[in-house]
Amino acid sequence: MSMQKQVLFWSGFVAAIFLLLWVFRGILLPFIVGMGLAYLLDPAADFLERCRFNRFWATSVVMGAVVIIVATAFFLLVPAIVQQGIGLAERLPGYVSQLQQFAMEKAPDLGALIGEERLAQFENGLSNMLSGGVAVLGNLTAQVAQSGATIINVLALMIVTPVVAFYLLLDWDGMVKKIDQLLPRDHRDEILEVLRDMDRAMAGVIRGQGSVILLLALFYGVSLTLAGLNFGMAIGLMAGIFSFVPYVGFLVGMVLSTGVAIVQYWPEPLPVFIVLGIFLVGQFIEGNILYPKLVGNSIGVHPVWLMFALFAVGTLFGFVGLLLAVPMVALVGVLVRYALKKYVSGSLYLGSSAVSAPAGSETETDGAGAAGNNTAGKGAAGLPVE
Repeated sequence: MSMQKQVLFWSGFVAAIFLLLWVFRGILLPFIVGMGLAYLLDPAADFLERCRFNRFWATSVVMGAVVIIVATAFFLLVPAIVQQGIGLAERLPGYVSQLQQFAMEKAPDLGALIGEERLAQFENGLSNMLSGGVAVLGNLTAQVAQSGATIINVLALMIVTPVVAFYLLLDWDGMVKKIDQLLPRDHRDEILEVLRDMDRAMAGVIRGQGSVILLLALFYGVSLTLAGLNFGMAIGLMAGIFSFVPYVGFLVGMVLSTGVAIVQYWPEPLPVFIVLGIFLVGQFIEGNILYPKLVGNSIGVHPVWLMFALFAVGTLFGFVGLLLAVPMVALVGVLVRYALKKYVSGSLYLGSSAVSAPAGSETETDGAGAAGNNTAGKGAAGLPVE
């Protein structure tokens, strides 16, 4: 199959997947969560198989442990978290008003420092920012309530998701073997290389970044609660969950918790600095310990593209799109890197004469030695030529 036909085939395949996702976006949530859970738990089931469990019992033990953990967390933690979240949403407009009043009280000192005109611009900008933030949080809460938090959807998520995860986990190795059998023999090795890169990217997203989100949510939630901050658990969990977008979780959590701390503790500055210190420590741990160790360079996507994908896919698919955005971007990144690799080793980039020349041969054009070195195993930018 020529390169052009391959591009057309895979482009059509990706377009068909997007179309199916868009058509069935209303019922996809439990299936997507189930697939992600099965992928996350497959190494644990494989470990139990190596310990002489058969696949059925390995899957049963793993899923049973997960159900027990989730059920315990649901009955012990979720009611308190939901109560804090509702309380925070109800009191958020009051916090905004109190912060505006606090800013007005400090306005004379600021006016003398920066000037009355700039102070007025700052007050208008602060008011618009706070009002916009409240509106965004309100809209987000309403969308989540409509798409993912109704009674029927929650029950479907709790019932269908474990069933989907169980059967996928049970048949995971068989599905992998079946896909391998269906690969075209002439391109099998090359496709397997791309699939291995996709697997590493997905592992970085689901296993690595999922672990980062969980650990940060626990750290922020527990630390803010111990610091005595009102609604600290809800704010900490929000900061941890939003941390899958670089710096967004940190900034949202820090701004929200600092505003609550100012209203709650002022004129005592020490608790406010403690709250700020918690987020600075959390950002240091995330950037220097958790992310390099658990995720590394497996995703390989620039943060700007990641944020664009979150907005774009979230707009198209709603709450389901937010779950799909990061894995989809990671997979698309693998395909783009593969396409660039093929491009820099093909005739469109190197020219037909460079591609048709025998490997290791030297041309008689200008810079013969350099050309020979470039074509003897490496193309531009140090990428291997196949």
